[in-house]
Amino acid sequence: MKRLILVLAAVLAATAASAQSVLEATLAEPDQKTAEVSTGQLRQILAESRAVLLDARPRREYAISHIPGALNVAPRPGLPPHLYVSDVAEVARLLDGARDRPLVLYCNGPSCGKSRRLAAELLDAGFTNVRRYQLGAPGWRALGGAMRTLPEALPYIAGDQTAVWIDAREPAAFAGGSLPGARNIPRSGLRPGKDQGVMREAKDDGRLPMEDHNTRIVVFGANGPEARAVADAIAGESFQNVSFVAAPFADVRGILRQGSRRAQ
Repeated sequence: MKRLILVLAAVLAATAASAQSVLEATLAEPDQKTAEVSTGQLRQILAESRAVLLDARPRREYAISHIPGALNVAPRPGLPPHLYVSDVAEVARLLDGARDRPLVLYCNGPSCGKSRRLAAELLDAGFTNVRRYQLGAPGWRALGGAMRTLPEALPYIAGDQTAVWIDAREPAAFAGGSLPGARNIPRSGLRPGKDQGVMREAKDDGRLPMEDHNTRIVVFGANGPEARAVADAIAGESFQNVSFVAAPFADVRGILRQGSRRAQ
């Protein structure tokens, strides 16, 4: 028995070390002009507000889902879509001209050139503290990160008939009315640090899409922290396309109703 316990302890330690190494992974690109940050480093940067995180993608993509805390600026005009790059002048305005302020850029993952192009243009413009999270939005999601959706993108997302809408409010509030087809996973059911019973039940009773973990899942609630808590818990269960809306439920419902009327 003692030997078995030692073996299990060694396996758990190796698993933890492996998980940590994944969080610290970068592309390690050759001849980089700007350093990369890992997912673990980005989490720490965001937790400590040590840099401005800039989403280098177009506004629509940013609004649909972005890493929580990221900002976005307009594109440099006059370029075709395949050469899209954020406007350096807009970045300078965002930072009040502070070209030494720490910046972290990201876009759509390893093969995406938007953050690379923006990094090069920022360096040419005299910015001195630029890094990239080149794993980007796909890497963030794959490693258990939920994204944030802006209210302006809700009518667009509503056109996705495969999307799953999760109401994070308490069951009594949910029973009083929700979005059509929404499913209730209340924040009160989460028990941090313990077995997530509510997640297990939601998997078994059909509230979560167990046959396609890439299904778009959008979480809303009475407020942003409530929605994010449930979104984070769902993303932590290996669902790869989870976002939350920080706007309160009444605003979410109003925006979707207005969008539905316009579509008629």
